[in-house]
Amino acid sequence: MRVVVTGATGFIGSALVPALRARGDAVTVLSRDGERAKRVLGDVDAVTADLETPGRWSEALAGADSIVHLAGEPVAAKRWDARQKQVIRDSRVEATRVLVEAIERLAIAERPRSLIAASGVDYYPYALDKAEFDDDEVTEDDPPGESFLARVCRDWEREAMAAANIGVRVATMRTGLVIGAGGGALARMTPAFRMFVGGKLGSGRQWVSWIHLDDAVGAYLAATADERYRGPINLVTDSVRNTDFSRALGAALGRPSWLRVPKLAVKLAAGELAEAILHGRRVVPKRLRELGFVWRQPELGAALCQALG
Repeated sequence: MRVVVTGATGFIGSALVPALRARGDAVTVLSRDGERAKRVLGDVDAVTADLETPGRWSEALAGADSIVHLAGEPVAAKRWDARQKQVIRDSRVEATRVLVEAIERLAIAERPRSLIAASGVDYYPYALDKAEFDDDEVTEDDPPGESFLARVCRDWEREAMAAANIGVRVATMRTGLVIGAGGGALARMTPAFRMFVGGKLGSGRQWVSWIHLDDAVGAYLAATADERYRGPINLVTDSVRNTDFSRALGAALGRPSWLRVPKLAVKLAAGELAEAILHGRRVVPKRLRELGFVWRQPELGAALCQALG
């Protein structure tokens, strides 16, 4: 296949590109800095592109079999203020709108057959009940929430799904916490544990929906080639309580996990983002199970040990 990838230098993208090439695919990368993308990814066809602005980069889309759209400002890159929230939204919603419009301008014979777009489990409402958190399983059939990130995910997916109106198969991958070597959430979480001050956040009862990087890449590979992958797909392996996740992470590092980080400390450190950290929902991979997806890292403890070497 010929696959165009946006956000290719990110945590998932930098693992996906070599996997696509190992499969024998021709890969074209759209990046804000094409030269940097080449340095990060090696000898790859890279096109400099500002996806929020129409431009000649759209010529790279012509004749592609699939587009994997991963681009987006990292949610935890900076403390949120009004400007940063707008950057987070525009880098997802506006960039996807411009991308789909670029696809629509192509001749019908040159349009990609599929658009596999990133999204997040933050699409869903937080799971709250009288006991603080709810045990109900959340599937792709559940409605969106009203938090800032939920609204971003809802609008992000709406722009991606517009491509279905012009004959493109669209799948939106509602991704949980991705654990893997070399970056991602673990890079931010492990230092405290290594210094013997790691533990649960807040009550520890909030759900953490997780997936190993190998399985996230595997699902994207499947989605580019398998016509059954369409619509929203929960890109998770399982959901566990934050207490259990912290205990498993401590065990993988050979460190204790008894210390609790108070809610106030999380809020002071993370600002408005603390809402997403201290709350969660029990997301389950209903569609992936129906599709017969096979996880390479189905157990949290083993997945963490693999990611941490």
